[in-house]
Amino acid sequence: MRDVREWTASLVRFVKRRRDPVVVQTLRAAAAATLAYVVALHLSPEPAPLTAPLTALLVVQVTLYATLTNGIRRVNSVVAGVLVAIAFSLLVGLTWWSLALLIVASLAVGRLVRVEEYVPEVAISAMLVLGVTTHGDTAWARVVETLIGAVVGFGSNLLLAPPVWVDEAGESIEGLARRLRQLMLRMGEEAAGRTPVEHATERLHEARRLDHDIVEVDAALRQAEDSLRLNPRVREGLLHRVVLRTGLDTLEICTVVLRVLARTFTDLAKERDPEPLFAPGTGAAVERLLSEIADAVVSFAVLVTSHVSVSAESAESRLAAELRQAAATRDKLAQLLLEEVQRDARTWQLYGAVLTEVNRILDEMDTEHRSRRLLEELDRTSSEQRERMPRLTGLRESLRDSDRLRVPEVLRRNPDDAERRSR
Repeated sequence: MRDVREWTASLVRFVKRRRDPVVVQTLRAAAAATLAYVVALHLSPEPAPLTAPLTALLVVQVTLYATLTNGIRRVNSVVAGVLVAIAFSLLVGLTWWSLALLIVASLAVGRLVRVEEYVPEVAISAMLVLGVTTHGDTAWARVVETLIGAVVGFGSNLLLAPPVWVDEAGESIEGLARRLRQLMLRMGEEAAGRTPVEHATERLHEARRLDHDIVEVDAALRQAEDSLRLNPRVREGLLHRVVLRTGLDTLEICTVVLRVLARTFTDLAKERDPEPLFAPGTGAAVERLLSEIADAVVSFAVLVTSHVSVSAESAESRLAAELRQAAATRDKLAQLLLEEVQRDARTWQLYGAVLTEVNRILDEMDTEHRSRRLLEELDRTSSEQRERMPRLTGLRESLRDSDRLRVPEVLRRNPDDAERRSR
């Protein structure tokens, strides 16, 4: 029985590795480069046409959108470099001064053909070609190999759709939410007792370091957004992109507000040292409130990254319940802080700042606020797409209209189906 469980576990791990986007991308790139080399062996006069697999590797990007946007510029840069090298090989050959002129000319040509960030690749391609050949026929073979690699690379991306990186972006978002939760829990525990200034300052530094985590999550999300664009394996790609992007925006705002809250706790520690930040009852309420908000942050991240509607509904219900509980605790804390201010008004501004910052976090994660934000972002993105691609948008709308007109006719022909649909 134990052997069966171990075999099953190993099989599950193997399947997960096969479906991992990194593994899929590696296999796609290797297959495209190998196929390009095989094709170039039959079409190129060179005995080892390595330019073809090199170009295929450059063209087979992580996402189909990146391939279409960056692949063409990469191919242009390689072809431009090869053409410059052909001219220099026919005229002057390879010397120290011709190499300098080659680099200058290649960079200038790269600016002229507008290959954007791939301008250095023009000079690199020119130097590689000029270094291995001084014959025009062989240099022209490099052009043929480049075109072969480009065609194979584009064909691989069309036939074998690149992986979708949504799960990885979701894991990054949930990881950020859990780091926020851990920091909130530590801040709440310290607020319930005496907090030395050094500890409060350390929490402030931790909150500031979360900015670096947001940059990493944003990079993962951009990759996921690109993988959803023009990908035939994905339906409702726009909705996925908007949900993930607005979710990260909300967590980023919560991170900024938490950093301000950590600064408020630091100022309180300086003002009240050596006394505790809050009275015992008030400190316990602060700890409970931050704990409830921390749980709500994780539930919000789960809601953002849920793909199945049932899971999303349960996550939304859990988030709404946690926000209601946190709001009730916030009201109790407001009353306790008011009583403290009435007894001692020295730090009333900082107590008010604590409530203000907590309210901002709760408002950002509010489900109604999020629904409005999603609708606004969807409308804005759809309007931008209509302005950029009016013909494509008109074609999509006409297809939708034809589908709407076709459904009633089908239902009239099949009244039994209509009756079942109405139930």
